[in-house]
Amino acid sequence: MEEILEPDLPIVDPHHHLWDLRPVMHLRPRTGALFDDLIRGVPLYLFDELRSDLTSGHNIRATVFLECHAMYRADGPEWLRCVGETEFVNGVAAMSASGIYGHLRACAGIVGSCDLRDHARVPEVLEAHIAAGGGRFRGIRQGAAWDADPIVLGGIARVGEGLFRDANFHKGFAHLKRYGLSFDAWMLQPQLPDLVDLAHAFPDTPIVLDHVGAPLGIGKYKGRREELFPAWKKSIQELGACQNVSVKLGGLAMPFPGFASYKSDPPASSEQLAREWKPYIDTCIEAFGVKRCMFESNFPVDSGSCTYATLWNALKHCAAGFSADEKSALFSGTAARVYCIEVP
Repeated sequence: MEEILEPDLPIVDPHHHLWDLRPVMHLRPRTGALFDDLIRGVPLYLFDELRSDLTSGHNIRATVFLECHAMYRADGPEWLRCVGETEFVNGVAAMSASGIYGHLRACAGIVGSCDLRDHARVPEVLEAHIAAGGGRFRGIRQGAAWDADPIVLGGIARVGEGLFRDANFHKGFAHLKRYGLSFDAWMLQPQLPDLVDLAHAFPDTPIVLDHVGAPLGIGKYKGRREELFPAWKKSIQELGACQNVSVKLGGLAMPFPGFASYKSDPPASSEQLAREWKPYIDTCIEAFGVKRCMFESNFPVDSGSCTYATLWNALKHCAAGFSADEKSALFSGTAARVYCIEVP
């Protein structure tokens, strides 16, 4: 195990998941896609597993849960079943907030799911999430990730091409401002121009780009990561010019970029991870500034490349050249502000 770098630096982890996939594993088609294999490798990640990671050496003060289609209600109206996830996560947050597990406040912010295309029902769903969230509900994520190559997403593909351009999606998206909610955007690199257009169309709604926009290096993109970097950078710069957009610096330990560190044997060191990730992280910080950038873990998904402790060491290597104030923004300040979290 690596020695923990800067163990006293406060961290708000703005992106992790919770799930129990064991009961439904037999229902998921095995496509052979890398991401499918990773999810299958972590079938259980609940409060005990999360807490074990959060207390593995770094000074994690609070976290934000991101929707992952976990613990939906088994019955009731189809459009409200997603509220079960918020009910479940708020229970975990209440456990953490009891104080019997220490100062940590897990799931202090909750980002849930809603099909914004079903725009007439969006207010009902948002109000149900807010009621179920115990004051912790902060926003919606609806992924637009799509690719014609089935190797890239495999069995986790949920939408077709062009979600962020869909007129009905826009009608549903318009409700977020009225409820004071943000939008987390998960897509792959080719969809970044669509997010630029969405940010221009809704300049008063806070948008958070997840996982630096998921640069690609698998499937038909294998061996082309450097070739595709300029197009990715251009989109990042355009998003950085949109003052309503922030970006999460992470997700690069997933299989999508095609880095050598993914499932390497022996596992990659934090120094190797930092070398792989730094061009993307530096580009985002240059485009957005530290006050609109936040480091994230994306656990347990990013566990395909490293442990939780090693991941934060790698991110600290990436931030080695920044001042104390800049590190404070990157590791806790931006996340706390964007998700309205009081850091204990």
